[in-house]
Amino acid sequence: MSLAMKSAPSRLQTPKQNLILGALPDPEYKRLLPALEFIKMPLGQVLYETDVPMTHAYFPVTGIISLLYVMENGESAEIAIAGSEALISVSLFMGGESTNSRSVSQNAGCGYRLKAGILRREFDLGGPFQYLLLRYTQALMVQMTQTAACNRHHTLDQQLCRWLLLSLDRLHSEVLTMTQQLIANMLGVTLEGVTGALDKLHADGLIHHNKGVITVLDRPALERRVCECYLAVKKEFNRLLPYSLPAKVAA
Repeated sequence: MSLAMKSAPSRLQTPKQNLILGALPDPEYKRLLPALEFIKMPLGQVLYETDVPMTHAYFPVTGIISLLYVMENGESAEIAIAGSEALISVSLFMGGESTNSRSVSQNAGCGYRLKAGILRREFDLGGPFQYLLLRYTQALMVQMTQTAACNRHHTLDQQLCRWLLLSLDRLHSEVLTMTQQLIANMLGVTLEGVTGALDKLHADGLIHHNKGVITVLDRPALERRVCECYLAVKKEFNRLLPYSLPAKVAA
C-alpha cells in the first residue's frame, strides 16, 4: 500500500478544516491534536488497499477521496466520494481491521491522519467524537446505497452529472481537473461512453472540457439534468452533517 506524503501544513491548513474535527468541543479536540499528523495526498495516492490491515484513519481538509470497489479481474467502480466532511475509513471503529474497498486520492489535496489505535480508543470513550463519527457513517451509507441504485437505473449522462456535482461540492469550486479515463474508471464505464457524455454536456453549454479540465458553465442547468440521486445524497448530508452536537453529547 502506498504511504501518504508527510509534510508541514501551511498557516491556512488546520485540522479544524475537516468538519468532523472542527465540530469537536475543545477538550476532545485538544486531546486529539498532538496525535494528528499532517499529510499531503497527491493525485492517485492510495490511502488504503483492499484487505490490507489499516494503520491510520484519515481526515481530509482539501481534495477528494474516492472509495472504490475492486473486482477480482482488477476492474473497479466508485462506491462513494469524500472530502472535508469525511473520515477515511469507518471500518476502523465498526469492528474491522481492513476493508473490501480501495481509497484513492481523486483530486490532489491534504489532510491529517490518526493512528488506528488512538481512533478506536477515542471512539470507545463515547461522547462527541463517537456521535460525530456515527453521523458521518450514516450519511456515507446513504451515498453508497444511492450510488448503487443510480448505477443500475439511470443513464450514463445522469450518472456523470451526479458525479460531477458531488465532486465539485467537495472542492467548493466549479472547476475539476480529471482525465476522461479516470472518470470512466470511477463510474465503471467505457472511455467512449464518458467522452460522448462530456461532449453532449459541452455542446449544450453546461460545461467546457479540454485537456483534463472540466469547468461548469451553467450549474443550475446541470442540476436540472441530473437524476434524483444527487439531491437525495445532498439532502441527507445536509441533514446529518451540520455537525451540531446535542446538549447531552456536548456536555
